[in-house]
Order: sequence, then structure tokens, then C-alpha cells
Amino acid sequence: MGAVTAHARDIEIKSPDGKMKVDINLNGQIVYNVSYDDETLLKDCRLGMTLRGQFLGENPKLVGKKKLSADEMVAPVIPLKFSSIRNHYNGESLKFKGGYSVEFRVYNDAVAYRFVTDKKEAIEVLNEDFSIGLAGDYLTHLQQPGGFKTAYEEPYSHVVASQWKVEDKMSNLPVLMDTGKKYKILISETDLVDYPCLFLKGNGAEERIHGVFPRVPLEFGEDGDRSLKILKEADYIAKTKGNRSFPWRYFFISKEDTELLEQTMTDKLASKCRLDGVSWIKPGQASWEWWNAASPYGPDVNFKAGFNLDTYKYYIDFAAKYGIPYIIMDEGWAMSTRDPYTPNPEVNVHEIIRYGKEKGVGVALWLTWLAVENNFDSFKTFADWGVAGLKIDFMDRSDQWMVDYYERVAKEAAKHHLFVDMHGSFKPAGLEKLYPNLLSYEGVRGMEQMGGCYPDNSLFLPFMRNAVGPMDYTPGAMISMQPEVYQSRRPNSASIGTRAYQLALFVVFESGIQMLADNPTLYYRNPDCTEFITKVPVVWDETKALAADAGEYVIVAKRKGNQWFIGGITNNKQKEREFEISLDFLNPGKNYQMTYFEDGINAGRQAMDYRKKDCQVKSGDTFKIKMVRNGGWAAMIQ
Repeated sequence: MGAVTAHARDIEIKSPDGKMKVDINLNGQIVYNVSYDDETLLKDCRLGMTLRGQFLGENPKLVGKKKLSADEMVAPVIPLKFSSIRNHYNGESLKFKGGYSVEFRVYNDAVAYRFVTDKKEAIEVLNEDFSIGLAGDYLTHLQQPGGFKTAYEEPYSHVVASQWKVEDKMSNLPVLMDTGKKYKILISETDLVDYPCLFLKGNGAEERIHGVFPRVPLEFGEDGDRSLKILKEADYIAKTKGNRSFPWRYFFISKEDTELLEQTMTDKLASKCRLDGVSWIKPGQASWEWWNAASPYGPDVNFKAGFNLDTYKYYIDFAAKYGIPYIIMDEGWAMSTRDPYTPNPEVNVHEIIRYGKEKGVGVALWLTWLAVENNFDSFKTFADWGVAGLKIDFMDRSDQWMVDYYERVAKEAAKHHLFVDMHGSFKPAGLEKLYPNLLSYEGVRGMEQMGGCYPDNSLFLPFMRNAVGPMDYTPGAMISMQPEVYQSRRPNSASIGTRAYQLALFVVFESGIQMLADNPTLYYRNPDCTEFITKVPVVWDETKALAADAGEYVIVAKRKGNQWFIGGITNNKQKEREFEISLDFLNPGKNYQMTYFEDGINAGRQAMDYRKKDCQVKSGDTFKIKMVRNGGWAAMIQ
């Protein structure tokens, strides 16, 4: 880095296309503004970090600047949207007296920054100053837990920034802000390693948002069989090495809501994969027994159904018939939630694993995080048993200790060629790129919430939660209801939304391990739907958003190889919506067969009503789509 004069105060960084701009002022503290096309979107934003004995960002003395830029293609190991991503930005690394730097990157559609420290000894981070000023009274879409202990499954709140008061609940990330004009701003973080998750708080009339963090837990006490109670906390949020980079804070700025569905900022900014070989990692679908209470029935079920050997073999047979690569064995496969080494004899895990291998179906086991933590050598045991992966549950925290736990689990699981699905978890924040065997996270108000999972809330997921990484929502309900008549109880679990809505979720929602949540009995009785669902990939070469309005509707086309799939879903606010989509994404000069599922004429009342149709299409055709309230539309084109 070259030396700079002490009076250098204002720094301007523009995106490659020149439209996105960050202006940085160093007069007393590090302050920046973000604008697009000369319209200010974020103003008087502050950043800083309080270490024990030093405040980074106070009276900053700039001692060096280095321009940064990249224009490269990146191939994700688990391509949830694109098999090739363009990483194109301009940036600067600003080096300050006191052994720290701040790096900015400016993309055509995003701004990101992070701290970098250069200190020989370990440091204690007492706090980080994340403070942004809004250039208007933005409508803010939030998920607001009651505290730092949360499963991240709260429904979204929708609050005008001036009404988000200091005493109100905080929000976990991501947060989506609507400027009221044409822009939306998605806020999240990535490259989160050895550091707590960032939460946000409002500041009422000042129209400012600032960050808060959970502190490091020091002492734990008993709190049942699946968690620990924090008895004592430190006065710092992280104790970490002094020579490191810190998490990226990013702002993705969309001009059209469709852009939110195609952005990949979490992946672009995360560090590179740490695994030497990844060919063993196989994303895919899974048949899952918990939502339907392991209760197949009917003339082909001549055994007592439940969490037992015969039932799991039935699930394996179902998975094998439809080419589903995995089954999940949820709570009950072990004699105790505390003991991962002693299987329930009625279940006979070893025979199930053997039978699954015979049928080409892998078996994944559910565990509490506490059982894993207390038995960390169990990863080797599970690998020796022939287990394919683990579903780990009830973390419900995101302090530095728990963030480190995620990494320890992903690393140890990778050592033994096991995939991981994190439940009771915070949102994806880049670890899934470092360890791509981490196939999914829950941290979503999904179908487990039964009547608490409804399209008016779920229509924000593609623009927020799923926009930052994989999401284990557990779709696939075969019993569909409109909300005014909804009632549901395991084993006869049902969903709000039409049948076509449920089919479309497999295209719209993204997860490296995608559940089929319902009963194999019902899938067998609905073979046309089941055949469609099980043909939908979980990884994609290309994603093209066709129509979108956050919280209202989504229509998206995705390609894997030579096949295209289209999924559309909508909320409860209109009796029906009509769209005309263009098929210009198809290769010209070729004829295609399209099989599609649409809401039936009575689906607005009887959500089970749907129609399956076939037609010939070609590039340049337009096609009319109609969706009823809480409805959907799904297609396969080949």
C-alpha cells in the first residue's frame, strides 16, 4: 500500500458500471453514504469496532490505500441458482494507523465492507458499531425474535422505519427495506467465522438502524435434554485472533424485485471452499417421516406403522421407486436423545442402513446439537455405520461459541464424508461455501408450523431468507386447504395453499437437501404430482426470474442441463392473478414439450383442485398463467 497524505478525507468508490457509489468521509470517524444513479439511499452510515483498549474508527489516520477489483467467474460446489457466478466489483482497502484496515467492495448492484485487523496477539471485541442512516422513512420487513435465544421461525413484521422504536424487538438478518420508490435494499452478512451473528435495532424518529450482538457465554447450566442455559456472559462479543478479516456486511440494492431472486452476494463474498475433495457431496431430495408421524396406511401396508423397522423400509422403498436419494430418520431412532450410540431396537438402524444401501437410498439421522457436542467422536461412529448425513437441531443461538460450533460440526462431518442439515439454526452466512457438505439450514417459518405457515408470510421467503442461502422449509404437502377452513394435526398434516402452490415450491425454494414432507401413501395416490416433484433438481445451472413482487407473487424459471422448470406462487390478497410470461429463455429453433400444473377452477375454495396439462412450446412464445389466492403454477419443459 502506498503512503497517503494526512489530510486525505474523502474517498469515492464506484461500481464497474459507474452507477453504484460509496462516498467515505474520515473526519473524526469512518462515515459513508451509498447512492445509485446519484440518488442517496443510505446516508451518514458509521462503522467502527471497540477492542479492549482501542476503538477502531475513532479519529482514523489513513496511512495507505490500495485499489481492489475483480472480474471472474466462480463455480459453486452446490449451485443453488447458477453453476457459474460472475464476481465483478471495484473496491479499496483503507489502511489505518493502529493495525487495522477497512475493505469496501462496490458491485453494480451491491455494496459491502469488512474490518481486517493486523495484530500479533489475540483480541477481545467489546462491540462493533454498525449504524446506517436511511434517506427516507423506509418500509422494513423484519423477523423479530424475543431475544438472542431463538429458532428464527417468527413470522415477518412489516414496520415503517420511524415506527421501529428503540424499545421494540430487534431483528435478525436478513432485513429487506423498501424505499418507497423503485429500490429495495437487502441487508445481510457473510464470511461469518469465529464471530457472533449481527442483529439490528431501530431508532425510531431518527430513521437509523444499528447493530447489536450476543455476548460470549462463559458458563452453562442444564436446560433439558436438548439445550443449555447460559449462566454467565463475558463483557465482550468475541475473543479471537488478532490477525484476521471479519464478516462482510452487505447491502444488495435491487431496481426490480426479480433481481433479489437472482442475486448471490452471500456466495460471492464468502471465503473459498476448505475441502480438498468434494465429489462425495451429493445434494438431493429426502423422504421425511416426522411431519406425517411415520404413518403410512392402506392395503399395501400390512404392518403396524410407526417409528419402527417395517415403516422405515417402506419409506426406503418409496424413495427407491422415485429416485429419491435419502430418507431422514427423525427423533426416536435412538433410545435417548442424549445417547447417539444406542439405537432403539424397534427401529434397528443398522438393518435400515443396510437395506437402504441395497436399494440405493442413503440414511440421515436426527440429533440434538447437545448430543453431538457431548459425543463429538460420534461422527466416526456414524460413518462406520454407513450413515449418509446428519440433521442437527435446537441450536437456537448465534453467539461466537455457537457460530464456532457450526464450523466444528461441518469440518468434522466433512472429515467423515457426512452431509449436515442444520435445524433450529440461524441463516446461512457463508459457512456453506467453506464446507459445502453443509447442505441446508432451517431458520425459517416452514411447514412444521402447520397453520402458522401461510402464503402471505412465505411469499417473502424468496426475497429474504432464501435470498441469502439454502432453506429447509420442508415442502410437499398433499392435503391442501384454504386458510378459512384450515385444520391439521399429525398424522393428517395439511398445508395452507393450493396443490399447485405446493408443487411450485420445489422450483421456487432452494435447498441442498429438499424434503418431501408428506406420507408416501399420499404420494402413491397422487402419482402425477409425485413424478413431477421428484424430477425437480435441487441444484441449477441457471435462474431467471420472470415476475416478482416481494410478498405478493413470484414466477421463476430454472434450468438444469437441457431441462427448464417454472414455479409460480402467490399470496391471499387477490382472488386470482393473471400473468403473461415470455419463453424467450428457451433455445431458438427447437420445439419443447411442456407439462404444467395449474390451479383448478374451484381451487379458490377447494385447494386440492388442480389440472395437469401438456402442450408444445418454443422460444419466443408467450404463455398465460392464472393463479388463485394462495395458489401456484408449476411446469417442466424438455
